[in-house]
Amino acid sequence: MTAIAGTTRDVITHPVTWGSHTFELTDTGGLFGASEDPLHELVKTQGARALKSGDVIVMVVDGREGLIPGDEDIAQAARDTGAPVILAINKTDDRRARAGALELSRLGFDTVVEISAEHGEGVGDLLEEIVERLGDQGAGIGDQGAVDEPVEKETAIAIVGRPNAGKSSLVNRLLREERMIVSEVPGTTRDSVDSLLKWHGKTFRIVDTAGIRRPGRVGRSQVESVSVLLAKRAIERADVVVLVLDATVGPTDQDGAIAGAAKEAGKGIIIAANKWDVMKGPTGERANGRTGEPANGPTGENTEDVAKSFDEKLRYRLKFLDYAPILHISAATGERTSKLLEMVERVAAAGRTRVPTGELNRFIGKVTTASPPVTSSKRNVRIKYASQVSVAPPTIVLFANTSTQFHFSYERFLENRLRESYDFFGNPIRIQVRGRKDDRRDDRQTRPDGPAQAGRHRMQRKTVKKGPGSKPTRADRARAARPAKRTTKKRHR
Repeated sequence: MTAIAGTTRDVITHPVTWGSHTFELTDTGGLFGASEDPLHELVKTQGARALKSGDVIVMVVDGREGLIPGDEDIAQAARDTGAPVILAINKTDDRRARAGALELSRLGFDTVVEISAEHGEGVGDLLEEIVERLGDQGAGIGDQGAVDEPVEKETAIAIVGRPNAGKSSLVNRLLREERMIVSEVPGTTRDSVDSLLKWHGKTFRIVDTAGIRRPGRVGRSQVESVSVLLAKRAIERADVVVLVLDATVGPTDQDGAIAGAAKEAGKGIIIAANKWDVMKGPTGERANGRTGEPANGPTGENTEDVAKSFDEKLRYRLKFLDYAPILHISAATGERTSKLLEMVERVAAAGRTRVPTGELNRFIGKVTTASPPVTSSKRNVRIKYASQVSVAPPTIVLFANTSTQFHFSYERFLENRLRESYDFFGNPIRIQVRGRKDDRRDDRQTRPDGPAQAGRHRMQRKTVKKGPGSKPTRADRARAARPAKRTTKKRHR
């Protein structure tokens, strides 16, 4: 939400709980009136479609501006739906809105509620009016059978990528409806929009996010800064992240930055190379309209060679995602989009894999015995115990005889061995090493008198040398009183 007009473009729906009732609240973009947004016609189409599907319509107007021609058009469109309409006059905390509220009564709606959305004034009264008009349509929390129904597990999917990579087109293809606004203008999507999809008895929550550009370019636009922040939050809430690449452009540094954020968040990752229908064209046509130019290799290269060449380049640019599966899709034609959901389900299930402690200890013991740990410490490191402490992402904790840190190459070695033996498909594996700084057994080996005498050796004072004329001590007097030993020399013949 910003002060810039036309910020909201897509239709955003969220569940609302008020008292003992729950319902879904849908927010639309501005429908009528003057707008400088080049996508305003698409916003109007999406908003009109959502307007027809509502059971109760809340028409929000600006009390400070009063009645404007666009408000009359919206009021007529709301009446045509046949649903009950509530007029919500916003910004009534301002004195200038008092005259505007009287003017807005000319719209002829029976229910009028004065609110201040910024300060929360009157919002409770508005919710009461909504619940009253929904009647039995609003689901009650205390209804019979509601508690006994099992809560269905949802798999949250975040669709992320650079601007104009085809994320919204992919979401529309998966939902089989024009849910998201799609255009050739980069940055069309601004909000992170959630959509529910039921597929083969499973529920997926697909989150379409705004395109993420480099921080230097994002800072110039307040709207884009908020959009990027919402996209990063969507990554944190997701179970699986689908990184959408423009296959005609190939992997870029910004794609690597987005993928790195998903890996740091510990999410399962799938790389979806979109616009593959263009890549496998007979003459290798690119999206910029130039024909006869090879898409990824010499002209006449078959599809398998193009895919192999593209995957090799992708693995080279995104080396840290060698575990992420690659899928070549086309949101425009629907090619392999159904396989994307199958792969999402497999990655989500692999992220919840838990290895029994006994089996994990036997596996780690076998691996570390054949290849001992490599560290920067001079001491020999031994793994005493291993345990998987969490899932999503799978986290393995290794308890060693000393506090140290494995070399990154050895961590990669352990990670590869774990992937070969267990199904952590598409998920990052976190390995942590814990140990004690002072081990008792090591102390006995390094200290000659044992740990009990170590303190005495550290506290022992050095011998003070005596100067000339100093008084003899008791030890000196006792040494002088002892009889001198007789020494005899052997005669040599």
